[in-house]
Amino acid sequence: MVMLEVKDFGKRFTSHHLNTTRKAVEGISFSLKQGGFIGIVGKSGSGKSTILKSIYRTYLPDEGEIWFDSERFGKIDLLKAEERQVIWLRKHEIGYVSQFLNVMPRTTARELVEQALLGMGETPEAAKIEAERSLRHFDLDERLWDTFPNTFSGGEKLRLNIAIATVKKPRLLLLDEPTASLDYQSKLKVREVIEKLKADGTTLVGIFHDLEFMEGLCDCVYDMNEKALRGMPEVQR
Repeated sequence: MVMLEVKDFGKRFTSHHLNTTRKAVEGISFSLKQGGFIGIVGKSGSGKSTILKSIYRTYLPDEGEIWFDSERFGKIDLLKAEERQVIWLRKHEIGYVSQFLNVMPRTTARELVEQALLGMGETPEAAKIEAERSLRHFDLDERLWDTFPNTFSGGEKLRLNIAIATVKKPRLLLLDEPTASLDYQSKLKVREVIEKLKADGTTLVGIFHDLEFMEGLCDCVYDMNEKALRGMPEVQR
């Protein structure tokens, strides 16, 4: 079953003060079956994050189609989805991990993870147990669980961000450099969770500069330079 299909996708950005428009990406096409994992590779500025943000509808694309096989809405073009549908999909079916943590102020790390689960319909008791399990897995010091994450280090914020997104076990998970500021042991923790989600049927699209991390994890890569799918590159050891 095809879970995600991107057809002739393109996105432009307009600088109104300069009265200029530039194309960020164009002619992007690929499809992904349920439980598959595609890595997007290319030089900085090639539009990798633009693709992920458009799938998540942070950006509204200008060209093409992005079809997602939703459990609630059926096959839906995310470019044309209503705002209420996008909000529901983000809450229940599509997760997004960025390099940055943007959260509500005065909300503790524990509460952020619990809220993600409560939004999925979990009971407060189950949400508390699962949130603690996730925070512990990503080695967040228990002394930080009930503090506000604006005081966290970059690595701690990223691990919390991953915990919030993965604890919901989404049908589609978008990963934008999820290991960018993590040490080796933390990367292994992230990989372990991704492997389990993939085995359980989550479909994944990820951006990684760390090709060694991708090896044995992604099924294929989309090369932004060639605008084509290809096999995983071999890592030189």
